[in-house]
Amino acid sequence: MGDDYYAISSTFQFSPGMTILHSKDLVNWELCGHAITDLTQISPALNWTHMNRYGRGVWAGTLRFHDGRFYLFFGTPDEGFFMTSASQVEGPWEPLTPLLQEAGWDDCSVMWDSDGKACFIGTHFADGYKTYLFNMSVDGKRIDRKSAVLVNSGSGREASKLIKVGAWYYLVFSEYKPGIGRYVLAKRSKNMMGPYTEEKQLALPSCEAMEPNQGGIVQGKDSQWYFLTHHGTGDWSGRVVSLLPITWIDDWPIIGKVLPQGIGNMVWGGRLPSTDGSTFKLQRSDDFDNCHLDFQWQWNYQPRVEMFSLIERPGWLRLKAFHPLQSDRLMYAGNTLTQRCFRKSNNEVVIKMDVTAMTDGQKSGLCHFSAQHAALGIVKDKGTCYLEYRKNDTIVRGPALLTSFIWLKSRWGLNGSSQFYFSTDGDNFTSFGGSYQLTWGYYRGDRLGIYCFNEQQETGFVDIDYFHYR
Repeated sequence: MGDDYYAISSTFQFSPGMTILHSKDLVNWELCGHAITDLTQISPALNWTHMNRYGRGVWAGTLRFHDGRFYLFFGTPDEGFFMTSASQVEGPWEPLTPLLQEAGWDDCSVMWDSDGKACFIGTHFADGYKTYLFNMSVDGKRIDRKSAVLVNSGSGREASKLIKVGAWYYLVFSEYKPGIGRYVLAKRSKNMMGPYTEEKQLALPSCEAMEPNQGGIVQGKDSQWYFLTHHGTGDWSGRVVSLLPITWIDDWPIIGKVLPQGIGNMVWGGRLPSTDGSTFKLQRSDDFDNCHLDFQWQWNYQPRVEMFSLIERPGWLRLKAFHPLQSDRLMYAGNTLTQRCFRKSNNEVVIKMDVTAMTDGQKSGLCHFSAQHAALGIVKDKGTCYLEYRKNDTIVRGPALLTSFIWLKSRWGLNGSSQFYFSTDGDNFTSFGGSYQLTWGYYRGDRLGIYCFNEQQETGFVDIDYFHYR
């Protein structure tokens, strides 16, 4: 919109949901908010009382600007499709409106035509990946289920995006074939409602590049066209994002480097579409000096809001302890505060904790988690604080620590092998616990987290002075 680009990122069970990013050049991005403040609008399974949606919850969506307003549409595999809108992208966003309360759908897109007519498109992956086009109300709050027209199906076809360039309407999507991989295709029509009979493959699977395939086609400030995509397969750092050039051939958007046979392939470099965004960066570190959490933070599931505070001790984050849903299992402990993990040659995270208010049974510390997890923290037992290392809920107790302040550190490199350290003075660190390989799981890479729970009672808290991510 204007000189600004906005993108969204699916957030699964994390709260607040659906991350919104802002850029000036399509390469450098900053976080500017979230569209879903309360995940329980979707399902109680996403609340701290249930924690039953790992790998599910908020999946891919589409962000549109129409008639002076931002519109966000997304799906969840268990609950169906939802929408919300806002007058400005930073919010506030309206409460969610259910559009189709059926399980088994994903990857929606919408369009308003020049005559005001609106349509919605979604894939019924539970029924052979059939993609349907629906009539939609102009305000985006209703779709006509009976108006469904089948426009695509088969071979894992999903990730639909509906765009118009020139006289053509394009349905851009990805397809998966066993033994070949996932790649991008498009159908086109001269009418928004179809029929979409012409079809062309736009790029090769590029399996060696982890299958760039799902994203959006957009025009840059240099008047060239680009495909902003995440990759189909991931590793411990998640599903990375690339910006690939578009070359228009016979009114088809060919993605990446155009090969002699007229199909695109992964390209590893290029010129910036603009130099306007050089100062943008993704937020990481936090000194907790604000009365609200910065945008890089999300809770693992909807939090229990009365059990944390940024104002009871200004300049510190207070995490209050309560029982996990499953005994001594970190992945079922509410109010774990998280942010994403990055892939750089040298990575280091340090937190400083005040443990003086911990009570017996309480456990607090620093963790990595995905499908597997590891953590280094403090446990209080019979009035004494001990170091504790856990790897997938296998626990090793360390020495007693008789100080009020504890510093915990994790360090990792490009291979994703991490090591935890502790300190009692903030300067001299000692490793504890074995090395831990950061992992992929639930369609995501590793997450960093600060946790706090109590096995015995609903008492005790820790104060976090800072989270420094270098």
